[in-house]
Amino acid sequence: MRALLQRVSAASVTVDSATIGEIGPGILILICAMQGDSEVEAEHLVHKISRLRIFRDDAGKMNRSVADVGGSVLVVSQFTLAADTRSGTRPGFSKAAPPSKGEELYHCFCDKMRATGLPVATGAFGADMKVSLVNDGPVTVWLDTDDRPNKSARPG
Repeated sequence: MRALLQRVSAASVTVDSATIGEIGPGILILICAMQGDSEVEAEHLVHKISRLRIFRDDAGKMNRSVADVGGSVLVVSQFTLAADTRSGTRPGFSKAAPPSKGEELYHCFCDKMRATGLPVATGAFGADMKVSLVNDGPVTVWLDTDDRPNKSARPG
């Protein structure tokens, strides 16, 4: 799975002019399931993101997690994170999980994120969404489960 995280002061997602998810300070998570991904990858990302120290401490250093600062998360599905731009000028998306698997893993990720105790707002899988955010910092972090040192290891 791939995730693009943005530390935000506020973020929201709208579908058909109706706001369906919004948060104050926290993390906007754009997420994409890739071919071959499973619940293991979702669990790994939840574990990593919920503990990732990207918020400032009293000394101004990024040393606190979203839970440490009482923040929330907004999770938005975004299959375009699977874009392959190595050739030509039109991205290919064949490495993204099929829509049914992508939706299953999106909901799995959201459920596991809620299980951490963090407040979680969501977008709508497959919908045409408008995402608004105030990037704080700006801080933007890319995570890809294919990049973890021991892919077969369980989160821990």
